Amino acid sequence: MPPKYRDRDIVASFNGKWISWLHTAVAYTAFIGALAAGLSLHWHKIVQNEFYGWPQEWFPSVSATIGDHYPERSIFQLFIALTSGPRFALVGLWYVLTRRPNSTLPKFILGVGIFRTLTCGGWTYITSTDDHDWHDIFMISYLVSTIPWTFGVIAMSPKNPAAVQYRKYLSGAFYATIIPLVYFFIQHKVHHVAGAYTIYSFFEWALVLLDVGFDAVTMIEFQNFEIQVRDLKGISCGAGNKAVADAVLEKEGNREARAVFDNRFSWFGLFDAAADVYTGFVFWSMLTSLGLCVWYFPLWHMGISGYEVLVMCTVSPFLLGIGPLRYIFTRYVRVCHLLSLSGLLAYLIDDPANRLFAVGFGVWMSCLSWATTFYGERSQTHRLEARISAFAIGLILSSLAKFAFHTNNPIWPIMHGPNDGWNKTGLALAVVAVLLSTRSTASSGADLPAPGLTKGSAILTAFGIAGLFFSMHSLLSDSSTMILWVWEGYPVRGPLAVPHGAVTLLAMGFGLLIGLFTPSLARSWMFYGIGSVGAAVLTTSKHWTGYYGALVLAVYTMAAAPVLLGQAARHSPAKTFGIGFLVYNFLVLAHVWIVAYAFVPGGPLMREHTDWVMTAMMLCIGAGVFSLSAQPPSPKAKGKPTTPNPAARKQRAYYVYVLVFIELLAISVAYLRFPSYNYTPYHPETKSITAGIWTVHFSLDNDMWSSERRMRDVIRELEIDVMGLLESDLQRIIMGNRDTTQFLAEDLGMYVDFGPGPNKHTWGSALLSKFPIVNSTHHLLPSPVGELAPAIEATLDAYGELVDVFVFHSGQEEDPEDRRLQSEFLAQRMRDTPRPAILLSYLVATPLQGNYHTYVGAKSGMRDIDPSDWDRWCEYILYKGLRRAAYARVSRGTITDTEIQVGKFVVGQPEGSDDVIPEEQVPEGLRFPALFRGQGVRGHRYHVFDEPRYYA
Repeated sequence: MPPKYRDRDIVASFNGKWISWLHTAVAYTAFIGALAAGLSLHWHKIVQNEFYGWPQEWFPSVSATIGDHYPERSIFQLFIALTSGPRFALVGLWYVLTRRPNSTLPKFILGVGIFRTLTCGGWTYITSTDDHDWHDIFMISYLVSTIPWTFGVIAMSPKNPAAVQYRKYLSGAFYATIIPLVYFFIQHKVHHVAGAYTIYSFFEWALVLLDVGFDAVTMIEFQNFEIQVRDLKGISCGAGNKAVADAVLEKEGNREARAVFDNRFSWFGLFDAAADVYTGFVFWSMLTSLGLCVWYFPLWHMGISGYEVLVMCTVSPFLLGIGPLRYIFTRYVRVCHLLSLSGLLAYLIDDPANRLFAVGFGVWMSCLSWATTFYGERSQTHRLEARISAFAIGLILSSLAKFAFHTNNPIWPIMHGPNDGWNKTGLALAVVAVLLSTRSTASSGADLPAPGLTKGSAILTAFGIAGLFFSMHSLLSDSSTMILWVWEGYPVRGPLAVPHGAVTLLAMGFGLLIGLFTPSLARSWMFYGIGSVGAAVLTTSKHWTGYYGALVLAVYTMAAAPVLLGQAARHSPAKTFGIGFLVYNFLVLAHVWIVAYAFVPGGPLMREHTDWVMTAMMLCIGAGVFSLSAQPPSPKAKGKPTTPNPAARKQRAYYVYVLVFIELLAISVAYLRFPSYNYTPYHPETKSITAGIWTVHFSLDNDMWSSERRMRDVIRELEIDVMGLLESDLQRIIMGNRDTTQFLAEDLGMYVDFGPGPNKHTWGSALLSKFPIVNSTHHLLPSPVGELAPAIEATLDAYGELVDVFVFHSGQEEDPEDRRLQSEFLAQRMRDTPRPAILLSYLVATPLQGNYHTYVGAKSGMRDIDPSDWDRWCEYILYKGLRRAAYARVSRGTITDTEIQVGKFVVGQPEGSDDVIPEEQVPEGLRFPALFRGQGVRGHRYHVFDEPRYYA
C-alpha cells in the first residue's frame, strides 16, 4: 500500500528523546531554581521548623523551599507548569511504545501516569499553607501512584539492558531512600533531635532527583522515535521540509518481567478476587468480635458468667464429619456464608445477650463455611490456593481496617452509627462479596479427592491449624499488638503504633507471598526454626530487638498459612478444622488465664506465663510442619517447581494485585495518621495543669458499645490536660486487640504512654498528656498473691518545669498484703522524686485509714487533693510541690462503672492551704466548665459536692 503522505508534507520533525530531555531539564530547573532563590533570599526562614532553626538546622526541606515564600514559590510553579506539557507527552509516548493487542497493563500505566501528573499539580498549587489536608491528599496520591508507575514501567521496558538497569538502580535507590527519610523524620518529629530535619531534607531532595531521573531514562527508548508535524492541505510555508529520522523502532516481542502482569488481564477476575478477599475480611471481623462480646459479661459479673461457653462456637466444622451434612454444606456453601452474616446484623440488636447470640451464630456458620470452602476446593489446586489467599489477605485487610479506624473494626457489633460504625456499608458489601465469591465450587457437593497421595497425620495437622489461627488472631489481627509488647515508655526506643503498624502489615504481606511463591521454603524446618526464634525474641526482648522478632514471626506465620491450610484441606475437615478450632479455643483460654488468674478456676497455674502460651503455639505449628514433612512436595521438573498453568498464574495475579493495593493503603494510612506533636494545654495563660483519673472498664459501655468517642467528648469538655486511664489494656483476644489510647491521643491532641504492655499480665494503665513526656518508667508493683498492679512514673515538661505524674492501679480488696507492699513501694517512689508530683490512682483504701497514711503524709511527701472527701474508696488524686486550685467529681454517665475525678494545679506556686473559696474569686482559666452543673450533659454532671471545689 503506498504511503498516504509524502516527505514534503512534513513541516517539522524532531527526535523523541528531546521530550525526555525537556521534561528532565524543566523539572530540575523548577526545584533547583526554587532552592537557589530560597537559599539566597530566605535562608534562615526556610530552614526554621517547629522546633529548631539556624544554626541547628541549616538546609531546607522541599516543602519549605517551594511553598512558603516569594519568589521561590512562583519560580517553582512557573517551571512545573512548563513541565506539564512534556510530562503528558512522555506518558503518551510510553503508551505508544509499550501498547500491544489484548494487553490491559499499558492502558493501566497510562492512566496511572496521567493521574500522577494531575496530582503533582494538586500538591504544587495547593501548598500546606493554603490547605494542609488537600495538600497531603494530593501528595499521598502522587507517592502511592509512583509505586505502580515505577514497577509497571520496569515490567514493560523493551529489551534494552542499559535502560532496564538504570531504572532498577534509580527505583531501588528511590525506595531505599524512604527508609532513612522516615527514620530522620521520626527523629525530628517524635524525639525532637536537633539537626535531624536537615538530614531528612537531604533524603527528601534525593527522592526528587531520583524520581525525575527515573523518567529521564525514557530518552534511551525515545531516541528511536521521530515526532513529525504534517501539513495535510499545504497551507504552511514549510511544505518542502524534509523529515530527518534518527531511527526506526524495531518490532520486538516484549515479554513482561513478571507473570502477574499477564496479557489476559480481566477486570471481572480482579473483582472476583476482591470479593473473595472481602469474604475473608468478614470472617476475621466476626471472629475477632466474638471474644470481645463474650468479655462484656464476665467484665460486669466480675467473674465467670456462663456466657463464656460461646467461645466454643468455632468448633462447628465437626459437623462435616457427618457425610450427608458435609454434602449439603459443600453443595450449598453460599447459603452457609449468607447465614454467617448474622454476625454483621448483630449491631441492630440492643440487648447485649441477644447480640452476643447473633454473633455466636454468625461465627458458628462462618467457621463451618470456610472449612467447607477449603474442603470443597481441594480437588483443584489453583482454586484452593485462591481461597487460602483470600482467607489470609482477609486477615491483612481486617488488620488494615483497624489500623485506619484506631484499632476498632468499623463493622464490629460493638460499633454503630453514634460511634462511627460502618455496619450498613460493611453488610451490603458482604452480601455482594458472598454472591460473587460463591458462584461455584470445584466439587458442588461431590467428595472429590485432592490430587496425588495424601500423607501425614490429620490430628497433627489440626494442631498446626490451631497454632496458626491462634498466632494470626492473637498477634496479627491488629497491627499495634506486637508493637505494644515491646513498648517500654519514653524516650522512644522502639517502634510506634503509628507509623510502624504499616511495617507489620507489609511484613504480613511479604510472608504470604513467600508462602504462595516458595511453598518449599514455607514448609521447611529451617524456616520453622527461624519463626520460632522470632517468637522467642518477641517474648523475651523489648524495643527494636523485640520488634524485629515480631516481624520475623509475622512473616513466618503468614508464609505458613498457605501450606498448612492446603494440607488441612486434604484430610477430613471434621478432624483438621474441628479439632483445630477446639485446640485453638484452649489456647485462647490459656491466653486469658495468664492475666485473669485471680478470677478463674486453676488460674494460679497459668499466672504470668505468656512464655508457656507462646511455646504451646509454636509447638502446635511445629506439629503441623511435621505432618507436612510426610506429604510429598509438588511435582518437579528438571529440579525446579513446575510452572503454574496460565489460568492459575492469572488467578494468582489478581490476589497479588489486591494485596499490593491493601499494602499501599496501609502506607497511606500511616502517613495520614502520623501525629503532629504540636500540642498545647487548654489554659497556658494560667500555667495550670488539669489532671484527671478514670477507670474506663476496657472501653465497653453499659450497653456493650465501644465508648472511645463518648470518652473523648467528656475529656475534651472538661479541658483535661493530663489524664490517667486504668483498666485500659485491650490488646488481647477477649478485648478485641484494641488500643483506646490511640484514638484519644490523636483526636484530643495529646502524647500517650500505653503503660505496661499486654505481655506484662496487667489490666493496664495509660497516660495522656498535653505536655511532652520527657521520660517514663513502667512498674509492676509487688503482688505476691493477687493480680499484678501496674504503674506509670512519667516526667512531663510543663511550661518549662519538670513535673512527675504517677498513674497507678493497686490490687484488689481481697489481697491486703499485696496492697500494703504496693503502698510502701509507691510511697518511696513519690518521696524520692525531687520534682513536683501528681498521683492519679485507684488505691482501694478508706480515707484517713490504713494504707491511706502510707500514700498521704510524711512517708510519701504527698498531700490529698481534698482530705475532707470521705466518700471515696478507689480513686484518689494526690500532689506535692504544686498549688492545688480546684477539685471536682464528675458522674460517669453510662460509659463505665467509675466516676471521673479531676484536679487543677498551678505550676511554680506553693501548695497553698485547705481553705475553700467561692468560684468568683478564681481566675476564669482556673475554673471548671459550667457545662456540667445541674443535670450536666449526656449523664455527666458534678456530683457528691454538686459543684467543683476551689482552694486558696
